[in-house]
Amino acid sequence: MALNSLFIDFNSYFASVEQQTKPELRNKPVGVVPVKADTTCCIAASYEAKAFGVRTGTMVSEAKKLCPDIQLVEANHKTYIQYHKRLVDMIDDKCLPVDKVLSIDEMICSLMGKEQQREKAIEIALYIKKKIKEDVGEYLRCSIGIGPNLFLAKMGTNMQKPDGLVVIDNDNLPHCLYKLKLSDLYGVGRNMEVRLRRNGIYTVEDLCNADRILLKRVWGGIEGERMYDKLRGKFVPGSLTHRSSVGHSHVLPPKLKNNESAYAVLHRLLQKAAMRLRHLGYYAGALGVVVRYKIMNNSDEDKLLSGKSGFSHWYSRKMRWKDYITFTYTQNTVELIKAFNIMWDRNPFMENIPTAVGVVLFNLLHKDYTTLPIFENYEKNKALYGAIDLLNRRYGYASVYFGGSHTAKYSAPMRIAFTQIPDLEIEDDEKKEGFNFKSQTCLPVGRSQISNNKYSF
Repeated sequence: MALNSLFIDFNSYFASVEQQTKPELRNKPVGVVPVKADTTCCIAASYEAKAFGVRTGTMVSEAKKLCPDIQLVEANHKTYIQYHKRLVDMIDDKCLPVDKVLSIDEMICSLMGKEQQREKAIEIALYIKKKIKEDVGEYLRCSIGIGPNLFLAKMGTNMQKPDGLVVIDNDNLPHCLYKLKLSDLYGVGRNMEVRLRRNGIYTVEDLCNADRILLKRVWGGIEGERMYDKLRGKFVPGSLTHRSSVGHSHVLPPKLKNNESAYAVLHRLLQKAAMRLRHLGYYAGALGVVVRYKIMNNSDEDKLLSGKSGFSHWYSRKMRWKDYITFTYTQNTVELIKAFNIMWDRNPFMENIPTAVGVVLFNLLHKDYTTLPIFENYEKNKALYGAIDLLNRRYGYASVYFGGSHTAKYSAPMRIAFTQIPDLEIEDDEKKEGFNFKSQTCLPVGRSQISNNKYSF
């Protein structure tokens, strides 16, 4: 069985970068948070913090109880991206070509020829670890999985953390997988686990012993057959993928926990998403908005329990309003803002305190497969938004912006989703080419002063 894939998974990546860049945090429990507030949660935890039970998603208030000495650090996403680029470039230049970056802390390399031999593959993995320590930072550890396909190589990284190295081949397949839970397997989410259990599959050993026909039925098609082959070490080509959405979200700091500020932050997030949409060459056919609230009065609680609001979900004393709207395919910021305002005006929970907001553009079509709307004045808009995007790339985001985001123009800075790494060329919030946009008078597009009407643009 040839070893075709080498998977690199950086351990507690955000927290490790903080320990690398701040010596005072080394060997101490560290929690990375979006904002300094007890009402938010840890988005990363060092292994020292994990030893006390702190995990990604642990509320700050709970983390302090579990680990009174935890050091809370506000996330520095630009630094994480810079270190990510250094790691990718170093591995690609000095160790092994990087086939694909899967997320901010994961990448995959292919093994060829003699590299597919077990001893040589292990030698390469150890060299990668050595060069990371020497060239990038000793506190940036990774787990490396080596296997006959991408799936098994990925599973190898989950078996030994931190700083692990696992090879999966004929000598230990499939019994090496038996200690994993079904939920540990890539491609088995909560809903799929329920479906597996309904079909008598409760453990990874059960899954490995299931036949191809059963897995095809459970998965509802070819993905079940692909899982059958992947578990047996067969090389399974990756399925063709395309971007399905572009979005941003933000946990509101205390000073912005009001609906006027939530509107402004959503406005800013939408403008950032529209800029990314154009940069990627896509058009959107739908816009979704979500706002998480604290319940402030019984009438809204009754409304939730009785199901009278079509846009909310019940979570204890919290609620989430979400809505979406469809439209003719566009990448025009003005048209997207109009759609957003329609949804905002039908928000039924304006008397409550917003705690987090998000926008997502979906139903995407690439420009190469889009028939341009005849009434959209495409060339004129292309020139306008091209100029706006160029100014924001050159001088920093919010050099030119639409007025609805004015009170939040420095809020919701660049953030990293683990499966989407921001492009510093278009999303860097800081100054560029010596131009500090925070020190300048930045006017919203289309007017010389801010209107009192928050819905204008």
